[in-house]
Amino acid sequence: MTFEGVLTKMETEFSQPIQYYLVFESDFINMNQLLGKNITIQFIRYQCLNCGLDKPIYRQGFCKSCFYEIPQAADWIMRPELSTAHLDEEDRDLEYEKKVQLQPHIVYLANSSNVKVGVTRKSQVPTRWIDQGAHEAIEIVEVPNRYLAGITEVALKDHVSDKTNWRSMLKNDIKDVDLVQWRERLKQYIPEEAKDYFIESNTETNLEFPVIKYPDKPKSLNLIKEQTFTGKLEGIKGQYLIFDDETVFNVRANEGLVVAITIN
Repeated sequence: MTFEGVLTKMETEFSQPIQYYLVFESDFINMNQLLGKNITIQFIRYQCLNCGLDKPIYRQGFCKSCFYEIPQAADWIMRPELSTAHLDEEDRDLEYEKKVQLQPHIVYLANSSNVKVGVTRKSQVPTRWIDQGAHEAIEIVEVPNRYLAGITEVALKDHVSDKTNWRSMLKNDIKDVDLVQWRERLKQYIPEEAKDYFIESNTETNLEFPVIKYPDKPKSLNLIKEQTFTGKLEGIKGQYLIFDDETVFNVRANEGLVVAITIN
């Protein structure tokens, strides 16, 4: 059986374990059901997630011209402290920026390879943690806009990492930590503008991923270079597919590629 479509990040369902779905225009695949099976992934062409043209993907699933023009790829996406919609100031498209920036945001701690701080819209909890491959996470601050979340993250980055080591995450080389203690330890560094939004009492969320076997030395698949790959699916964590030969494929990093997926 073969499915064909443009890659976007896998949809997820919070359960024990996490359920993963690869969604194409006219089909979807429950990836959990493919664990232990051989699958082939074949690169067909590009399809920019904005303009739809067959142009090389530059970043985030967009071709280069779209990446530098559309609001979905503006700098404030990756650097929320640059948000300006709360000041009624436009970056690329004020209507879009108000829609995204002027809604509740969460500053959180997640433990995937190490404890890290991050920002996400409240509506994206726990999806954001799942996408990062975190096995535990906790909210620290809930603020009314993206700017306040951004300046809080910047302040906390001096005291805790904001990066995930993807190799350690995929090897499951992790330690359980007390995120409540981390939250209390970092409270003093929250900026004055956000102090009133500190979450005084909550517990951490634990996540379980559908993995038969973790790789010892994960190696990343470059599908554009290889064109086609076949392997037995051994697990899914974050947005990565894990295969029996320790090859891993980052679905999110390959958004905008049109692929054929064959279940052998």
